[in-house]
Amino acid sequence: MFAEENPVPAAPSRRAHYHRSRGGSGCCCLDCICDCVLGCILSVICSVLVLVGLVVLVLYLIVRPHGINFHVTSATLAQFALPATTTLSYNLSLTFSARNPNRHLGIYYDDIEVRNYFQDEIFATTSIPGFYQGHKNTTFLGPVGFVGTNTVSLGSGDVKEFNTERSDGVFKISVRLNLRIRFKIWFVKTGHYKPRVDCDLKVPLEGASSGVAFESTKCHYHL
Repeated sequence: MFAEENPVPAAPSRRAHYHRSRGGSGCCCLDCICDCVLGCILSVICSVLVLVGLVVLVLYLIVRPHGINFHVTSATLAQFALPATTTLSYNLSLTFSARNPNRHLGIYYDDIEVRNYFQDEIFATTSIPGFYQGHKNTTFLGPVGFVGTNTVSLGSGDVKEFNTERSDGVFKISVRLNLRIRFKIWFVKTGHYKPRVDCDLKVPLEGASSGVAFESTKCHYHL
């Protein structure tokens, strides 16, 4: 009888193990590279944002921008009549002052539109030529004249208020300036901003017996 030979187990394929080992190592290296590149990109973005923020903060602390100060320094009302509830005749003259209180900011006034209202009804509009205003400068605009007749839509309450103010000899007129401006910081010019300026006036009618004189009125600047 011959003894049964025990089968010798096949040796594991070194080639197969070798390929699997190389594949896993390659993936790990690729993941590490991707993580490193992503981390670098995020670090650069964060650094840029921090740098920009610091520059803006430094510029703000140096420049310290202040709002523009507007006043209506004089106003004359030679005519303000309501021959019909839908027709308003007017002869109004206004002088404005614009004060730039900033030390390092110049202002380009590219467009200046002036609107006049009575009881929320616009009755006259005009434009003022643009100009450049330097640092810590006060510029007077006007006199700006408004003469004519315009159609308005006044209710019975508005007509009653008109008659009351006519009896008093003083009319409440609202003026709005719509601006289109740019700022100049040293040699850098900003984009356009569109602030508005609101002025609530009490204008005496010329020839009225009220004896009231117009007082310089500060306007409200909204950027």
